[in-house]
Amino acid sequence: IDWNATSDPPIGKYGSCCAEMDIWEANSRATAYTPHPCTKPGVYKCEGTDCGDNDKDKRYDGVCDKDGCDFNSWRLGNHSYYGRMVAGEDFVVDSKKKLTVVTQFITHDGTDTGDLVDIKRFYVQEGKTIENSFSSIAGVTGNSVTDELCNEMKDAFNDINDFKLKGGLKAMGDALDRGMVLVMSLWDDSLANMLWLDSRYPTDAPEGTPGVDRGPCFTDTGAPSYLRKKYPSASVTYSNIKVGPIGSTLQNGNGGNDG
Repeated sequence: IDWNATSDPPIGKYGSCCAEMDIWEANSRATAYTPHPCTKPGVYKCEGTDCGDNDKDKRYDGVCDKDGCDFNSWRLGNHSYYGRMVAGEDFVVDSKKKLTVVTQFITHDGTDTGDLVDIKRFYVQEGKTIENSFSSIAGVTGNSVTDELCNEMKDAFNDINDFKLKGGLKAMGDALDRGMVLVMSLWDDSLANMLWLDSRYPTDAPEGTPGVDRGPCFTDTGAPSYLRKKYPSASVTYSNIKVGPIGSTLQNGNGGNDG
């Protein structure tokens, strides 16, 4: 209904809203993992305000947290943790090499039925386990996604805490309990040109504004038209996908399990 195919992206009268757990959003220059809870369970057919229409300044009036609580090492102050190793630059995690991404969902009582209280991240590269970077932003502590870190980060960056308003980690955990679809993709962004991941965003914020610096990329290099022309054969390979109890999915170099 009211479908506008010429819009970029195409839009219609209705939208489809659901909780989203971004396990790993990344390119070779920046990365983030981000829970996005919603106040409605499952897939919800939205209309008008419930969709959180950006153009009508209703982003935070919708049923889902569009911003999420993103753990982006660069944005949280560590500019040498993740990146593409080239001459003159050195990173803890080298995006030019194969790596294993491990995400752990921790509950308040250590059971599968407990409330979600922490989402931990670490990497394994060339046989070495690499813990996630710690925030170096004043007033923001930790190296994983907790309600406490999210609250501190929203305050430090002067962002609306829609993550908390939409239920925080408990709501995200409830959605995971109901079951979610695993999607793997290679995509671009016609609304914000991926600047929220790897550049300065919003672009009209004054230089030095806390939270605006999210990665090393220029603000004019993320447009889909530019990316598709410059990198027409871009590709990514996902393999050895595993899900299981903590400690069951990854064998470390010492013969034990830590994934």
